[in-house]
Amino acid sequence: MSSPGSGKTALLEATIERLGREFRIAVVEGDLETENDAARIRKKGVEAVQITTGTACHLDAHMVHDALHQLDLQGVDILFIENVGNLVCPASFDLGQHRNVTLLSVPEGDDKPAKYPVMFRAADVVALTKVDLLPVLGDFSTERARDHMRALASAAPVLELSVRSDAGISAWLEWLAAELEHYREHARRGETLRPRIQPEGLRLHGLKA
Repeated sequence: MSSPGSGKTALLEATIERLGREFRIAVVEGDLETENDAARIRKKGVEAVQITTGTACHLDAHMVHDALHQLDLQGVDILFIENVGNLVCPASFDLGQHRNVTLLSVPEGDDKPAKYPVMFRAADVVALTKVDLLPVLGDFSTERARDHMRALASAAPVLELSVRSDAGISAWLEWLAAELEHYREHARRGETLRPRIQPEGLRLHGLKA
């Protein structure tokens, strides 16, 4: 999740380039119009479904459910859902995801976590993107961005990334690999971190991380 133009699709492209041979990746793209982002992902050899929301400023679980029926999920290791570019609505809608990745680009300013607390409080990891622009946009402080995150009582890791210069990409991939192994271990034990319905009485049971 992020505002428009923060580099969501670019980060997905860089991730696919580095992990696409090791893991099977699929992507659900969300935008008001066009298939531009899905087309970019497909050029990397990855299956992608584009959701065009029309006037809706966010994806919802029903949209994602329909999109998943268009994907061959057998053997998929990582499914990315790229939400509509918006720092308000997307954070309030549960799509069934396991983790929230929130991007904040240097041109946007370091005060966005303070201005849009719901979005950044929901983040499991924050990627400060386009850090290659820091030398020319000196009013952005990575420390202030971190301070705003901590003021939200968030312990989410804050990663400094640049797809253009490759800075910090290894740290992002390490975080992603650790999360994947975390969920694989739960799967090996027959557990899930998402609520699941049990046949007896249809009671909901969930496990906390």
